[in-house]
Amino acid sequence: MSEDDAEAIEFEDGRPDADTDASADAGADAATSAGADADDEPTLADRVADLDDEDAAEIAEAVAELEDRVADLEAETEAQAAEIADLTDRLKRKQADFQNYKQRAKRKQESIKERAAEDLIERILPVRDNLQRALEQEEGADIRPGVESTLEEFDRVLDDENVEPIEPDPGTEVDPTRHQVMLRVDSDQPAGTIAEVFQPGYELGESVIREAQVTVSADE
Repeated sequence: MSEDDAEAIEFEDGRPDADTDASADAGADAATSAGADADDEPTLADRVADLDDEDAAEIAEAVAELEDRVADLEAETEAQAAEIADLTDRLKRKQADFQNYKQRAKRKQESIKERAAEDLIERILPVRDNLQRALEQEEGADIRPGVESTLEEFDRVLDDENVEPIEPDPGTEVDPTRHQVMLRVDSDQPAGTIAEVFQPGYELGESVIREAQVTVSADE
């Protein structure tokens, strides 16, 4: 190979690639163009500045209305919070008052019971005294009149308390709420009806204090 040919080859390898340079230039131009487009995009401030007076006035009015609405909502929220706090406080006071009322009512009921029991005991104590005196009679003494008098006094106490005896007549239908059947016996009464009162019961108003113990006529 001649020296001229070697120089030609060296020159050809060392020169810059024309196609590569062209691509780089094209990329740089595109980036510059994109940057220019981005710079040309209007900002919010630019768009507001470009509005005419009528549009700006409408926006300002809308903003003012929104601000007023927000202020109204904030005031309404504060009022509701205050009302909730007031209702909660009133509810707590009512609950405390109700608890106090229940305690007072319970104490009052207990006091009424105690006074009623004291009154009843005071009235039956003379009955016990009479029975005690009857037992202290001399041996062989007839104590029947004293016992009868004591029983009458005891019945008066029960009557004062509106306590009524349960003493059904023979032949009366059995009432399971007021009568307790002890035995079934042969009698002249219809089958299944009361034959005899074994022990009287007592009731106060509509409450049965003690059921009457009865015998019932057996089936034929």
